[in-house]
Amino acid sequence: MAKRAEPAATAAATAAAATSVDDGLGYEQARDALLDVVRTLETGGTSLEESLALWERGEQLAKVCERWLDGARARLDAALAEGEDAEEPAAG
Repeated sequence: MAKRAEPAATAAATAAAATSVDDGLGYEQARDALLDVVRTLETGGTSLEESLALWERGEQLAKVCERWLDGARARLDAALAEGEDAEEPAAG
């Protein structure tokens, strides 16, 4: 009889290993990985432990995407502010 804990342990180990690499992912990589996690969860057929590990992985990936988007918004805001400053006439 095979041990039932092996798939859960594998999923947990995969999620833990992925967490350490998430900070090095680009936005598109993190987004695509997040989409894969969502598809897997929507398909079903995973154990509760595997589903929880996938959910945790998805949360990590969502945070990576959010950091990228926040950084992009900050850069856009800075560029827009610079453009507005350049357009204002000098007070005199």
